[in-house]
Amino acid sequence: MEEEIKNALAALHKGGTILYPTDTVWGLGCDARNKEAVAKLFKIKQRAEYKSMVVLVCDEKMLNRYVKEVPAAAWDLIEAAEEPITIIYPDARMLAENIIAADGSVGIRIVKDEFCRNLIHKFGKPIVSTSANISGESAPNSFNDIKLDILNKVDYIVNLRQKEVNNTKPSTIIKVAMNGEIKIIRK
Repeated sequence: MEEEIKNALAALHKGGTILYPTDTVWGLGCDARNKEAVAKLFKIKQRAEYKSMVVLVCDEKMLNRYVKEVPAAAWDLIEAAEEPITIIYPDARMLAENIIAADGSVGIRIVKDEFCRNLIHKFGKPIVSTSANISGESAPNSFNDIKLDILNKVDYIVNLRQKEVNNTKPSTIIKVAMNGEIKIIRK
């Protein structure tokens, strides 16, 4: 795993893109603070830039750095969640402007996957996570489901868990307002 983290870090530090296993589905990732890298992911996914992508952080400390304030209701959801949960927070900060929604919000997940957590911790910055598929198509359940078009466009492919078939699904997405109002975006 250490060698794969080292190789993925090299790509991320150069503003590159990676294809990597996550706590949900195989993901496309990049430095969430690098506008050009985020633009590359939108291009690889053939996704409209007004559509959001998720940001992964390794812990609560990193989460607090990239949003102005975490609503109390969000902490309750994080603590109660048994499966991966992405929360849309108001008032994102210090992230690439093209990863932040028009209303200033951003979807962030504190990742529990060991590889992702270690990668992000060593990188010292959040990374983008979006399913490894063309926008509008189904998310891949395994590495073998990822289309050649995606494989050929990323800068580095993490060589871990490529033989596994996941019974996972994309994370639940919940928008949380500062007043505690909760809206389920994706179950």
